Amino acid sequence: MDEEYDVIVLGTGLKECILSGLLSVDGLKVLHMDRNDYYGGDSTSLNLNQLWKRFRGEDKPPSHLGASRDYNVDMVPKFMMANGTLVRTLIHTDVTKYLSFKAVDGSYVFSKGKIHKVPATDMEALKSPLMGIFEKRRARNFFIYVQDYNEAEPKTHQGLDLTRMTTRELIAKHGLSDDTVDFIGHALALHRDDHYLNEPALDTVKRMKLYAESLARFQGGSPYIYPLYGLGELPQAFARLSAVYGGTYMLNKPECKVEFDMEGKVCGVTSEGETAKCKKVVCDPSYLPNKVRKIGKVARAIAIMSHPIQNTNDSHSVQIILPQKQLGRKSDMYVFCCSYTHNVAPKGKFIAFVSAEAETDNPQSELRPGIDLLGPVDELFFDMYDRYEPVNEPSLDNCFVSMVSFTVYAYKVNIKFASIYLDVYANSSVTEL
Repeated sequence: MDEEYDVIVLGTGLKECILSGLLSVDGLKVLHMDRNDYYGGDSTSLNLNQLWKRFRGEDKPPSHLGASRDYNVDMVPKFMMANGTLVRTLIHTDVTKYLSFKAVDGSYVFSKGKIHKVPATDMEALKSPLMGIFEKRRARNFFIYVQDYNEAEPKTHQGLDLTRMTTRELIAKHGLSDDTVDFIGHALALHRDDHYLNEPALDTVKRMKLYAESLARFQGGSPYIYPLYGLGELPQAFARLSAVYGGTYMLNKPECKVEFDMEGKVCGVTSEGETAKCKKVVCDPSYLPNKVRKIGKVARAIAIMSHPIQNTNDSHSVQIILPQKQLGRKSDMYVFCCSYTHNVAPKGKFIAFVSAEAETDNPQSELRPGIDLLGPVDELFFDMYDRYEPVNEPSLDNCFVSMVSFTVYAYKVNIKFASIYLDVYANSSVTEL
């Protein structure tokens, strides 16, 4: 360990492992360390024994739930947009050879007390009760505009400058109702609150185009894909990529302390009495708590079930978006469900998650609208964790801290590092990096 590295990465969360892999491919000498004895950090996938120990304080779950090794329960559950940047990154780096994916069966939205499928075909759109016949005609014209819009071709803009026009103004121009706006903004553009209405419309149009492109990619019932054996496979896949290109991995390294020189710049990391020197550090917020600030918290319920969610056409994998207005909240709630078909549970078992930006200190009560959609559950766990963002200036201390964000349809990372700038999007419950 007493060597000098270009970069030391602390924590094996998905963001850190992606950076570790890309930096190694770029020819940098990388040391990757984690205080845990497993990959994934906060975004790991747990077997049943580990899940029981984390939430119940013991590692002896009831036998009727099946074998522990058959479970892979995500701690930060997310689906991925089939045509998102994360998927393109996986393909570009050839990490897909370490992974297998399966399309998600369906995408649903909660409206007026009922679950409705987000239309995936023209026929589904015609039959959908989400809009009346005249509203469907207006929405169709809006969708055609979005589909034809090309940022590089002004003739497709119809005289509108979407970098200046707000989403609210664009929608008003097409005469869409509030219910339709709710559906488009939250179930298609995947915004998690209504702030987007007063922001430039270009972002919403791009999000809608990504949704349509992802939906068309596999001709399935949703725009999402999900890896077999859970999201915990992703950090390990990028760790393998890093190792192939010379990256060094050390797990179970306690008390990783970041060292600084007299100028306040990072100069190494000490663990177990040994110090590895480096020029830069990439880490999750837990390794540099004095360089981050709390920006919120997430409430989550994890359910083990023996049936699919009702009113989802018996889908074995599904996402349900509960828009904020439908619940009287400030932000959306998400229900994410997968099953044995994705190798995350024994045959006949389903894993469901209900997630939301916490607005109270009572997750049991706050998540009740989503939990009520699940029906009977075998076991139910509640979790709440803080979100952080970095407050340091990397150009001054050479520390690059990833953001713990809540984007249920995707991870989001913006990290400038040397010649690499990641702004990776992949759609708890869909993923953006």
